[in-house]
Amino acid sequence: MTGRVVAVNLGVVTEAEWAGDASGRSGIDKRPTDGAVLFRADGVAGDFIGERAHHGGPDQAVYAYAEEDAGWWATELGRDLRPGSFGENLTTYAVDVTGAVIGEQWQVGSALLQVTKPRTPCTTFAGYWGVPDLIKRFTARALPGAYLRVLREGEVGPGDPVQVVERPAHGVTIGEVFRALSLEPDLLPRLLDAPDLPGPIREKALRRLTPR
Repeated sequence: MTGRVVAVNLGVVTEAEWAGDASGRSGIDKRPTDGAVLFRADGVAGDFIGERAHHGGPDQAVYAYAEEDAGWWATELGRDLRPGSFGENLTTYAVDVTGAVIGEQWQVGSALLQVTKPRTPCTTFAGYWGVPDLIKRFTARALPGAYLRVLREGEVGPGDPVQVVERPAHGVTIGEVFRALSLEPDLLPRLLDAPDLPGPIREKALRRLTPR
């Protein structure tokens, strides 16, 4: 089954005490667009990103979250969660985001994207939702969404198909990486099998695996 884009979402400037940036501004509040948007190697055109030390960049050019996973959270919290509520640029349907393999390539619109790593929940996310224990709950649920590189720039819009065009044989998934770094450290050796995993995560895995 081919997945599809539910929404493409762009960040608006939000000033709040919980914003992680020193300026007190955050781009986690992302709103759906009406049409197609250019996905570039350095991010999504028109998207505001705060605290660039931890957000944005080639390995985090696009953040995707599945509509199905968002639905679970909507039920859990008893609130409506529109596309963009997770700070995602790309809301998907019928795409196994948690089961996506590191290095997997997606054809979306005219862009070619590559899965890089899971999202790590932060205090800005918890503050935006107004859920103090969100980091703990989000980690326990282990449906983190996925960051992607843009291998070929192109336009992406609502309704575009999401097709997996290449999947590495190593099989290391977004979910495994997330659990290895949080809930299941026994999975850490698996991370070294994924050559497309960003360097900082590989280095973190190696540090944790090195006897002291």
